[in-house]
Amino acid sequence: MKDVLEEIVAWKRIEVSRMKEQLPEREIHARVESMLGGHIPSMKAALTASGSGIIAEFKRKSPSKGWIKEDGRAAEIPLAYQQNGAAVVSILTDKKFFGGCDDFIREARDAGVTIPILYKNFVIDEYQLFQARLCGASAVLLIAADLTKAECRQLIRTAHELQLEVLLEMHSEDETDYAGLEPDLCGINNRNLGSFVTDVQNSFRLARLLPADAVKVSESGISSPGTVRDLRLAGYSGFLIGENFMRSDAPGKSLNEFISQLHQPNNPLL
Repeated sequence: MKDVLEEIVAWKRIEVSRMKEQLPEREIHARVESMLGGHIPSMKAALTASGSGIIAEFKRKSPSKGWIKEDGRAAEIPLAYQQNGAAVVSILTDKKFFGGCDDFIREARDAGVTIPILYKNFVIDEYQLFQARLCGASAVLLIAADLTKAECRQLIRTAHELQLEVLLEMHSEDETDYAGLEPDLCGINNRNLGSFVTDVQNSFRLARLLPADAVKVSESGISSPGTVRDLRLAGYSGFLIGENFMRSDAPGKSLNEFISQLHQPNNPLL
């Protein structure tokens, strides 16, 4: 099977180059610099304080499954997530492969979303960090498989200068070395981004290899409240769930029901 991650990153380099032509680096830097100093809701703090730790994702499409909710509106679903107990909202901003865009974060903020928003994309260039800050994100996803350690270190430094937190995503044992770069949050992706095969056991296998004091996030393939409870016992504070909610008719209601079940630890059916 073709490595989907390689295809995405190759396209991302072309896309970023085109974006720089439309909005030059000097101009986006100036716009973002004028925004610095204001309050940015902390994803790390939100997950640490949350009773559920749910990062509810606004994800309309995936490369492996096509459209999930093509008519999903960023002005409605992220706000419904907030109203129904999400600690953090993740919004896919990649257009070609995930049907997203930066404007979705702006629309969510304009609709009243005040909790932290994760900018979910394939960040390979500092320019994208400025895009994330400009559209209203609180944190950005960095993917170890996309980056050398030197590149990742520099992106973390720049993100912090822009008041953005970093969720650093790892998938394999080798990649857990990246946790030494001290991101704000350490994520374990249960989905192989090359083949898109998903195995939630990946989070359990790799938890012990992450720093004991890291705020840990398990990503992808989580569909059961029981799995969330088990992951929390394994040391995780955040649980990124998107498809499970987005495939329902009412994603916010689905989240509410999930959290209600999560708080019923003695239910043998969960």
